[in-house]
This record gives sequence, C-alpha cells and structure tokens, in this order.
Amino acid sequence: MENGVTKEDLRQFGLLLIGTIRTIIEGPVTAQKNETNPEWLKARVVRKLLDISAGSLQNLRVAGKVRFKKVLGSYYYNREDLMQLFSDEKKKDK
Repeated sequence: MENGVTKEDLRQFGLLLIGTIRTIIEGPVTAQKNETNPEWLKARVVRKLLDISAGSLQNLRVAGKVRFKKVLGSYYYNREDLMQLFSDEKKKDK
C-alpha cells in the first residue's frame, strides 16, 4: 500500500480543490470592485463629478493640489487627492 491513496490524501486534495474553486469564483468579484471605483479618473469624469470647468481643473493641476498622469494626451487625476482636497475645503467652510 505504499503507492495507494489514503483518506488523508483525499481530504487534502478536496480542501485544495475547494480553495482553488473559491479563488476562481471570488477573483472576478474583487476585480469588479476595482473597476467601479478606479484610483485614477479621466479629466472629463472629474469635471462632471465636481461640476467644474476644464480651466478650474487645470488650475488645480498647475498649482500642484492634485496628482495627475498624462497618458496619450489624456489627463488622469488621483481620486484620493480630489477627495482629500474637497474634504479640506469643507473643514475650512465650517
């Protein structure tokens, strides 16, 4: 019985199989969360969300108040910086 399969081998294989299936099923769910809440937003989306003009957004970028990336002619802005900037503005207003 040196080459035989034991109950313990089957149990470990079952746990491994279940873990693999769980990873496959849960994988797309976490990917979808990242897609619905991206870290970097296109300039058009930022302008629409904040209801500001392209010039106002450019002023924030030039003043260094928000991080940005330019990819193939399009500007992308960091969501966290925008949230931080406007939460600071709300605190000043109070």
